[in-house]
Amino acid sequence: MQDSTPERGGSARLAEERRGTPETAAVSAGGGASWLQRVFEDVRGSSQLSAASAEPAAVTVVAVERYLAEAPAAAAQYWYDVTLTDGACQQRCYLSPRLNGLVQRAHLRAGARLRLRRCSYLYDEKRLNYGFLCLEELEPAGGAGQPASPPRHRPPPLRGEKKHYLPLWNNEDPYGDVWVAEKPRVRVDVDVSKLTSLGQLEMTWRSKLHFHPLLVRVLHKSRLRYYGKPEKKMDMPYQAYFEIADGSGMMSMVLWNSLCPEWYNSIKVGTVLLLEQYAIKTSYPFKTQPTPGDSQMKRFATIEISLNVRDPPTKINIIAEEMVKPEWGLPEVKYRFITRSELNDLPNNHCCDVIGLVTFVGRAERARKRERGEDFWLYRWAHAVDGTSDQPFILELFATSQPDVFQRIHPMTYLVCTQMRVVRDITENSSSTVYLTTSNESQIFITGWHKGQPYTKDTKVKNFIQWTKTQRESDRIKKTVIGGYYPFPRPPNNFLKYCKNNKVESVLKTISETEKEIEDLHYREHKRIAVQGIISVIRYISSSNAGEKDSGVELVQKDTSQSLESSAMAKEDCVHEGKNTNLQNKEVKSSLELHCTPGEQHQHQDPLSKRNSFKRIPWRLNTDAEQGSASVIPPSYRYFTRSRRRKFGLDEFEHEDFMQDKHEQAVSDSLQNCTDREGMSDISETEEAGRTCDSWHSDLWAQVKDKLMKYLHHSTIFPESVPRKFDYVHKDLLMQQYNLHAAVHQPKETGTDKNINEFKSASGLGYYEVTVLGINHDVAIDVAFLPLFCPEDPHLFQLEDIQNDTLLSCMSCISSCQQEATSNGRLCDMFPLSNEIVKAAMDLDGKHVICILDICHLGDDKVEVFLSKIYKTVEPDLLDPV
Repeated sequence: MQDSTPERGGSARLAEERRGTPETAAVSAGGGASWLQRVFEDVRGSSQLSAASAEPAAVTVVAVERYLAEAPAAAAQYWYDVTLTDGACQQRCYLSPRLNGLVQRAHLRAGARLRLRRCSYLYDEKRLNYGFLCLEELEPAGGAGQPASPPRHRPPPLRGEKKHYLPLWNNEDPYGDVWVAEKPRVRVDVDVSKLTSLGQLEMTWRSKLHFHPLLVRVLHKSRLRYYGKPEKKMDMPYQAYFEIADGSGMMSMVLWNSLCPEWYNSIKVGTVLLLEQYAIKTSYPFKTQPTPGDSQMKRFATIEISLNVRDPPTKINIIAEEMVKPEWGLPEVKYRFITRSELNDLPNNHCCDVIGLVTFVGRAERARKRERGEDFWLYRWAHAVDGTSDQPFILELFATSQPDVFQRIHPMTYLVCTQMRVVRDITENSSSTVYLTTSNESQIFITGWHKGQPYTKDTKVKNFIQWTKTQRESDRIKKTVIGGYYPFPRPPNNFLKYCKNNKVESVLKTISETEKEIEDLHYREHKRIAVQGIISVIRYISSSNAGEKDSGVELVQKDTSQSLESSAMAKEDCVHEGKNTNLQNKEVKSSLELHCTPGEQHQHQDPLSKRNSFKRIPWRLNTDAEQGSASVIPPSYRYFTRSRRRKFGLDEFEHEDFMQDKHEQAVSDSLQNCTDREGMSDISETEEAGRTCDSWHSDLWAQVKDKLMKYLHHSTIFPESVPRKFDYVHKDLLMQQYNLHAAVHQPKETGTDKNINEFKSASGLGYYEVTVLGINHDVAIDVAFLPLFCPEDPHLFQLEDIQNDTLLSCMSCISSCQQEATSNGRLCDMFPLSNEIVKAAMDLDGKHVICILDICHLGDDKVEVFLSKIYKTVEPDLLDPV
């Protein structure tokens, strides 16, 4: 079959109709026939335009791409096109909307292997001889994905009239080759006599229809805004704000629609523009306003410059910096850099810029913009230090329409964040942790992106570079961590404050509703929910009991929803589970990760939980082996050598030799306050009756556990939940692991077959399984509490934020002391469930509490559920429920 992939855009559609064949026809990778090609021809020739395959071949997903659905047929807000390959050819197919959940929960993803059980052929009734393959029924297939490269140019979406794809996981990032990376520079002659100024425009715009050219410098740049709706027909519904300035002052400029793909990436902060044939409109009153670096600069806020492809068609020219003349009087870009030592004195919502050495970067996560909507914010957390304080900057980084930078943030890179906002809770005590969050105008830069940026001239940036010269790489890399569960910001100290901060319709969920909340999660969606219950069981799970079941290798999982009536079906599946566990135990010689085999995790479990059913997952897709490798610290250098300077980007700022300076001194105050107090508390014999060496349960639990209507199990710790020590040698593998799945398959460039579990954990030696009983004693849920403590960097996980939570703070303190003892080479003889923990649990025995749960979907069928906070319902600021 001929290569029918079109070149670009609308001409592609005409080419498809002229040929009389869909542009989704298979792209041949060789001369032989392919299974996909035969399926395509069989389905199109079928009288029912549908076919099912009894023995389908395994195919690999090359790409999964998303675009806006069209009304009125839009049962879903977005549609998906899936590119498949069988090794001989590639076929782009439309995914039936009823299967959208497979993409939304990362079952169906680039690199996955699957079998096509049923498909159909859909003709477009508005075009001549144009149709496409529709995927109706899929099943997972084992094995590694076959290497495949997508077409050079991505054709437009299959269904509807849209001409471009959206990024797979958010709407703010540019995606696809329709977005021009960099406009070629052209020589422009500037006739100063014909120019006007922003100040003159502000005074005379109402009396003119045409305006003289403007010569301005860009001071601020916003993230992209996508405003497409299924019911609206618009090719490129994008918008981006810029703040531009000349010698008279500053004004907003708006880039509209199809000008965004053409110009957004090329117009940067500091760029000088010559604008002609623009429009003037009154300013939108509700848009965000950046804080200018020059507080004396005049702002013209009543009008804004509007740039569009028509009415009138705008002419944009970029003036190279070396061609800019001083007599033009264009202002320089100024910044508001602060140091970490200055942060604590800044008020809430204060705007600032920061630079630091990254010591921690979390996994990419998503937050739903509107409840029950399909649009998400994409964000991640990071820590950066600048040498002025032992505390790091804690940074909440939302996607800023710079996907190449956002995806490559890793420890040991130099991070610059502009237009950040201070977040502090003025109602809490002064010890509450302060952090910075991005604004609509924030920009982020890492090593490799600093060259030529205006901030390289800033004094505080230069001071930071001087500080880095005094640091030893081997010392710094020991304190670096990547990925895992990051419980920040912690819930406030009282529940009323939590309710005020929560924007959902109903703050409290029932334990049964929690099951629905978990089922509705999308890939990497993070949500925080509150449930009422009774703390009934606490089990300590040590890393020595860890196994492979939690790594997601099996196609078997606990049924978290079945009631006790279906326990008969469970017995058969439990046999399969046991067999799988035995096979895994033979393969795994030793394990240091925080996971448990099914038998070991519940060795003290009650009969009820042992009778809980298992079921085979009807859909699961296997991708390439998990990225990972053994942690190897690069050879130690006493100071950064010249080659290391280039690696970490020092030469982007200046070209001086490194100076030898004093060693950094690090003291862990948290460890000094954490002591072993075993034996100090007397536990009565009745209390001892409800505990074993690593578990405790209440008397109430013993009475009701066999009478529960539903028992949910969500205490599994997955490999993606565990923060890992950063390994610079394998930074690309680690970044890929903690970023989101790519839309287009990216074959591994390295031959390593290491698993993520082989990277050293940065947290404690084990975790806790906590059983929360419903207040009506009819349902229960197992959740996990993961004590996070990094001895090399005691400030990483902010243990002081849970000191008012007695039970969780006891569990965290014991775990940190255990880790300190182990790291010092001493035998860890501490009781996993110490007297302090048991006493704190006994204080809550039988009492109604509110548990704050952090839930996050990790892809496939993996959902982590962590206990983050416990509120007592008898707190002074919280009325007892009636």
